[in-house]
Amino acid sequence: MSVKLRLSVMMFLQYAIWGSWFPVLSAYMQNDLGFSGTQIGFIYSLLPLATIISPFIAGQIADRYFSTEKFIALLQLVGGAFLILTASTTDYKSMIWLMLIYCLLYAPTLALTNSIAMINLDNSEKEFGIIRVWGTIGWIVAGLCLAFWRSLAEAQQVISLQGDTLVLAGIFSVLMGLLSFGLPHTPPRKEGTNPWAFLEALKMLKNVNIAIFFLIAFVVATELQFYYVLTAPFLTSDQIGIADTKVSAWMVIAQLAEIIVMAILLPRFLPKYGIRKVMTMGIVAWPLRYAVFAIGGPVWLVIASLALHGFCYVFFFTAAFIYVDEIAPEDIRHSAQSLITLTVIGFGMYFGSLFAGWVQTLFTSVELGTNWTGVFLVPFFLTLLCALAFLVFFKEDKKESLEQA
Repeated sequence: MSVKLRLSVMMFLQYAIWGSWFPVLSAYMQNDLGFSGTQIGFIYSLLPLATIISPFIAGQIADRYFSTEKFIALLQLVGGAFLILTASTTDYKSMIWLMLIYCLLYAPTLALTNSIAMINLDNSEKEFGIIRVWGTIGWIVAGLCLAFWRSLAEAQQVISLQGDTLVLAGIFSVLMGLLSFGLPHTPPRKEGTNPWAFLEALKMLKNVNIAIFFLIAFVVATELQFYYVLTAPFLTSDQIGIADTKVSAWMVIAQLAEIIVMAILLPRFLPKYGIRKVMTMGIVAWPLRYAVFAIGGPVWLVIASLALHGFCYVFFFTAAFIYVDEIAPEDIRHSAQSLITLTVIGFGMYFGSLFAGWVQTLFTSVELGTNWTGVFLVPFFLTLLCALAFLVFFKEDKKESLEQA
């Protein structure tokens, strides 16, 4: 098996694991386990919290003591066991500890899979995108597999398992753990990476425009969690009425749109319109989606609005990573990427998970259930405010201006 094929399979499984549980676990916890919005938000905050801690794990252990492929294999095998164990858990406190341990095991693999791919590709700049897109395909396939499994279970052709979303993720994780031993051998470096390397990029924030950009990116990242944490409970609510067996299949519309926008539109729009206009289009897509969610109908419009995720994520977050890479001075480019990753995927999604869960609890009553209009008006107004602030205050910076700062 060629190196590229092995790396593509690795990316497929890496994100199939995540895509098996992340989009729909909230619906399972709410509809089957009876967890509150605050409790669900806290559990969803564990993975972003783990991504904040993971540089210490990946940088100080993998780079010094283990070959990358064996470390990935170990993390995925143990992680798969914890996922399957968590699936049998219905107690909130037990799930917190089990999911925390799992997230601490999974989070380092997000960076390690990128690292092993880039190290073993001849031209990572040209080839990495082709390898990475298999991760999005894996996310889509996982959602379709879960929907198919649940449909068969409903028809009593297969066994219906408690926490099937976690069981499926566990199966993918164990499979990836076994296959990871066959990844290209990537020995540890002689010197470990500096886990605090991103601090070098903090000098970029002396530039007011860059500070504004990072602040807006942080706020928008918090609102991203309203989509990941609350969309599945919203779609399976009486207001929308999508069955639990089909919700994961409908939600892959977002990832299909993501592939189209990333592969076709972004390469055309960036050279034509520039980074500022592209990011503006991306950030405007956020309040549009939440406006549709707040209106709550018709159902076809709510389903169609899932496709806006492609513009929301790619035109803003993917473009943001490109922008940071373009404006960062050569000597702190990697540190700058670490800082934007920490801002968005770490702190942004961590506080966003807690905030989304708290907002749902705020708009939920025993008598009336959840007021989804009230819930989604919150991210609507916040993302609308971010869009306006971005248009008014953000100006494109050139690398030369930062190097002179």
